[in-house]
Amino acid sequence: MNQQEIIKFFDRRAPDWDAEMIRDDAVIDAILDNAGVKAGDDVLDVACGTGVLIPDYLQRGVSRITAVDISPEMIAHARRKFSQPNVHLICADVETFAFESAFDRIIVYNAFPHFFQPARLIEKLAGDLKPGGVLTVAHGMSRASIDQHHQSTASSVSIGLMHEDQLETLFGQYLTVTVKISNERMYQVAGTKAKF
Repeated sequence: MNQQEIIKFFDRRAPDWDAEMIRDDAVIDAILDNAGVKAGDDVLDVACGTGVLIPDYLQRGVSRITAVDISPEMIAHARRKFSQPNVHLICADVETFAFESAFDRIIVYNAFPHFFQPARLIEKLAGDLKPGGVLTVAHGMSRASIDQHHQSTASSVSIGLMHEDQLETLFGQYLTVTVKISNERMYQVAGTKAKF
């Protein structure tokens, strides 16, 4: 599996992404609550797609949203939807992109199985957090549902969703894990960076 395959896959899916999206607002609210997303935060949305969570961040009054995706077509669709001055859309590989400043909250929503080197991703994102900041990996479905969905639609660009205990161990190398949930409605692991 290579990065070009992933880009092509998501470029092809971009035109229909919003129409095919299934949202559970209560689950999204719980994920963002667990991540502590609040007014004034500087948020990084990793693998943002067409900007699915951007309205949720704006509703919470965050000060700045940096949304990054490797797919040019996903970012193009997001740019057509969002022109607010505090929304910054970047087409880049988050694992190698050098951000100008650190973030209060970093969210990887419905995207983690598409990163083929998860340990490297977590290390990079932990480094992009401000002291006291929170990194969250989350899905709006159960782990079993995500894996089943990817097997039928995205097996060539997905490694499967890591067991929450394994992800907790990865997080624990850099962060203090504050949330670990895996049930029939959602999956989330969140960790806080030490303040000192």
